[in-house]
Amino acid sequence: MKRFLPATALLFLTAVAPCMHRARAGQPIVPGTGEWLKDCGDDFEDANWSYRYNLPKSSHEQDENQRSPGGVSNNGLWHEGGKRGTPDVVRRVATPPGGLEGSTGALLFATKNSGIPGAPSNQQQQDDLLMMFNKRLGRSIPMAWQPSCTVRVYLPPWGDWEKRNGPSFGARCDCMGRNPDGSEEAYWPGMFILRNNTKSKDDKVTEAAKLTIRGDRLGRDVRSLDIEEPGWWTLGISFSDDGQVHYYAHQGVADLTAEDHLMSSYPYGERCLTMNNFFFNVANMDNGRTWSTPWVIDDPKLYVIPPPGQTVANLYRVKKQPQKQQMTKNRQQPQQQNASSPRSASRKNAPGVRMPE
Repeated sequence: MKRFLPATALLFLTAVAPCMHRARAGQPIVPGTGEWLKDCGDDFEDANWSYRYNLPKSSHEQDENQRSPGGVSNNGLWHEGGKRGTPDVVRRVATPPGGLEGSTGALLFATKNSGIPGAPSNQQQQDDLLMMFNKRLGRSIPMAWQPSCTVRVYLPPWGDWEKRNGPSFGARCDCMGRNPDGSEEAYWPGMFILRNNTKSKDDKVTEAAKLTIRGDRLGRDVRSLDIEEPGWWTLGISFSDDGQVHYYAHQGVADLTAEDHLMSSYPYGERCLTMNNFFFNVANMDNGRTWSTPWVIDDPKLYVIPPPGQTVANLYRVKKQPQKQQMTKNRQQPQQQNASSPRSASRKNAPGVRMPE
């Protein structure tokens, strides 16, 4: 574009600018498109970042016991899930090698006692960690704002994984949807990373993982990508204004592009009405002995595309207070995307992230 434009051209660009990034209904939207809500995400660069556990944890899904108050981070953004409870370890760690440029901090979480406190089930269970941006906004996000979220996920070396095939990590959205019969209910679309080791006839083990999507119109998980080596991955989920969910992923920490689109669907046959928060699962065998795989995430972010005639300020239902900057000065620039293209004992000997020399 030339540096100087006629006044008529400037007026035209000013008029259409709010609509330039809006996708057509049903069209996949690259996560990261639109305006970044920097007070609704985290980069874990604050060396004083901490998490208060408030144990014993919730296990409402198993025994209808929520055990309030739940765990919460000192910046007020991260909360224990009332449905399933907090991971046994939630702490800031040094960013593993190969992460985002300039990143010095990331978030590790792992769990051992994932079911009812003090009562191992000897079954696979999971804990939840919620990034409750709705508390910052004072509301959920309607589909007219076409929200999206992105996160970098570090898959540790194969030797650090829990020795169990099956689901280990989830990146999901807490949503309200409308069924074909007009009724409304909560549902949780997202993506999972599963350990997927195989053994040959000569007992040679091939270590691998896979990424699956939840889900299709019946809510079934759909296998999407094979993961042949550990390291960083970038995941993203977006919502178009027709209530459809779009899933993106690729290896590495680069921004997502249109080429990373994996699938679009109406999970469970529901059309999404609102996105309420972005959350993460960590699963293990709840036997009182076995730790989950230690998962690390970095830079979970939230974006919206304002409807015509509105600005981000219209999204907030609470008086916007001066925020403690979640993103540090040297990492404040949002992604530039093209819309097309028992208690403390449970944490003893907790797993860390083994760094290569």
